[in-house]
Amino acid sequence: MNANLAERLAELPHLLSAHVILSMAALGCGIAVSVPLGILAAQRPGLSAVTLNIASVIQTIPGLALLALMVPLLGGMIGFWPAFLALLLYSLLPILRNTIVGLQGIEPQIREAARGIGMTRGQSLRQVELPLALPVIVAGLRTATVWVVGAATLATPVGAASLGNYIFAGLQTRNWLSVIFGCLFAAGLAIVLDQAIRWLEVAARDRRRGLAIGVGVFLALLITVSVMPRFVTFQGETANLSRVEASAAPGIAGETVVVGAKSYTEQYILASLMQRQLEAAGARVERLDNLGSTIAFDAVRTGEIDVYVDFTGTIWATVMNRPEPIERHRMFTEMSAWLWEEHGIMTLGRLGYENAYGFAMRRDRAAELEADSLDDLAPIADELEIGGDPEVFARAEWTATRDAYGLGAMRTRTMDATFMYTAVRDRQVDLITAYTTDGRIAAFDLAVLDDPLSVLPPYDAIILLSPQAAQRPGLADALAPLIGAIDEMMMREANRQVDMDGQTPAQAAAWLDAGISE
Repeated sequence: MNANLAERLAELPHLLSAHVILSMAALGCGIAVSVPLGILAAQRPGLSAVTLNIASVIQTIPGLALLALMVPLLGGMIGFWPAFLALLLYSLLPILRNTIVGLQGIEPQIREAARGIGMTRGQSLRQVELPLALPVIVAGLRTATVWVVGAATLATPVGAASLGNYIFAGLQTRNWLSVIFGCLFAAGLAIVLDQAIRWLEVAARDRRRGLAIGVGVFLALLITVSVMPRFVTFQGETANLSRVEASAAPGIAGETVVVGAKSYTEQYILASLMQRQLEAAGARVERLDNLGSTIAFDAVRTGEIDVYVDFTGTIWATVMNRPEPIERHRMFTEMSAWLWEEHGIMTLGRLGYENAYGFAMRRDRAAELEADSLDDLAPIADELEIGGDPEVFARAEWTATRDAYGLGAMRTRTMDATFMYTAVRDRQVDLITAYTTDGRIAAFDLAVLDDPLSVLPPYDAIILLSPQAAQRPGLADALAPLIGAIDEMMMREANRQVDMDGQTPAQAAAWLDAGISE
């Protein structure tokens, strides 16, 4: 079995169980809210219109945006709760709408007949109206199930584990096996839950108690199996704690350290490298990958993650909102002091390389346009199209570059960072906002244009520790060997191994670790 497949299979119990728990918790609470509200609204036309309009507005918000909105609404919290709340809201409309439509579609004569034989309003609802409306309600529940299971794959960027981890990481590292894993298992889970609901409907309609019990047992087993990996992991960690403490270095032996990573290849590699260092010191490591820049910073600020790698220019422009870059060493010093004074975040140090934003073109296209620097693009800006990752065109660095070099007429196209390099290689765009340590720059023979006005800030890679982690000296000691140990050539080669050679981030991290140890 190759390393890629083995790694995917090793992750499956954790990610699948997390996806099941997240989806079923959201669906269960969605049913608990929507069905009673639908019953109440079906009897009051005014309330019906208001509730359906509110639920419809929620449904129009894109799933990823709704998930992201939950983070600031919950005070910067990441992980299960913002994802659960967003998916709960996402499940409301189909269940609520079908409950109202199903009950309002019952003929008035049926209600009159129920009252005529002496039934109370409650008895009529339970014994006549709800059974008749059940097929319509279940149809809404089945729709909500498919929506929620699918939308749960988008929970990864807010720090919630799900099958989306496969998809996001696979896209960034061009690991199509990982993408297929995420898609197939998410689709399979949606089909299984959809069919389980259908059989419950059949059991209720035909009064087949045995079938209902069988489906109930199946769903109970599914939940139990989903919870078991977490329970087994906890028990295993507890049982092994004494051995770890006896054999590992003091300080963080037996402690849990949460390592964060943003959503691109280099971050996965560096997170894997820090994981190796921490595990060598006896720590138990949990990973939260695929975080956005601001979410990652908020997570370390609040202690949701203990450590991650960021870049001086990103903190300077995006977090500190400083409009003008300054000299590299001054920036590092001022930024480190600001992080400590304002948030209690410790800057452990620089890894030794800089991964800056750059603007890259095909070398032959740059020669054709006689473009060596960004200055050369101003006269022809209205003829050019630039591709960039989803966040770059909203960042201060792009605004400053665009204004300084007169590039406002240039058309912009947002795309996942995975596809930027092939897009410029295949002439689908004229240039891209590249990362200077990306191995595909050399592999695709791209030219990085000069920045003669020095508009772009320095981007030294730095290790940041949360306020809580900063109080654990053993953690800093474990990561200290990485400071100043990685140069640009090493990082570019590690990225190339993943992006071009199909190595896993863990394998590239092992290669870096071997180079550092020499």
